Amino acid sequence: MSTPAAAPADAPKGGGNKKLIIIIAAVLVLVLGGGGAALLLMKKKPPADDEEGGEAAAHQEAPAHAAPKPGTPPVFVPLDPFTVNLSDKDVDRFAQVGITLEVIDAKTADQIKAYLPAIRSNVLMVLSHKTSAELLSREGKEKLAREVLRESVRPMGIELEDEDEHEEEAAPKKKKKKKKPAVVSPVTQVLFSTFIVQ
Repeated sequence: MSTPAAAPADAPKGGGNKKLIIIIAAVLVLVLGGGGAALLLMKKKPPADDEEGGEAAAHQEAPAHAAPKPGTPPVFVPLDPFTVNLSDKDVDRFAQVGITLEVIDAKTADQIKAYLPAIRSNVLMVLSHKTSAELLSREGKEKLAREVLRESVRPMGIELEDEDEHEEEAAPKKKKKKKKPAVVSPVTQVLFSTFIVQ
């Protein structure tokens, strides 16, 4: 008789475990479903490039920044001067470079200021891989300005093509490539305020 009395006491325990398992399974399904939906939204593929329709859609998805109105003064974001060791192998050399970014509007200037630590890090990496010979020529300074422009917008998720690499790739290959949408940079120009190589 002790067996039947023990059975009712065990019954609620088993029913509670089943409810707990069902609740845990439901929570897991919700979490996994939400994670899967977020993954699908983040990995959304762009529409296939048709002859005209796909390209037009791709141009619409490119980050658009309004062009400054004629007659409005430009907005400048001065960066603190950079002092870096150069990558010359024969002798220790360094450069001190002052950079000011010209941007399209005050809103962009505020956005640049929010990303300033990442921008400074990117610019320092570019500068530290240069030699004094590269920086002393006018062409080297112009190339540096293009690289700084590219690296200054990268933390904001904007990828600009490097014109030098693009020209080198285009020369040996004669295959017809799909045109990538034109990306408008919020930084319009890189200006050097000081440039000392020692």
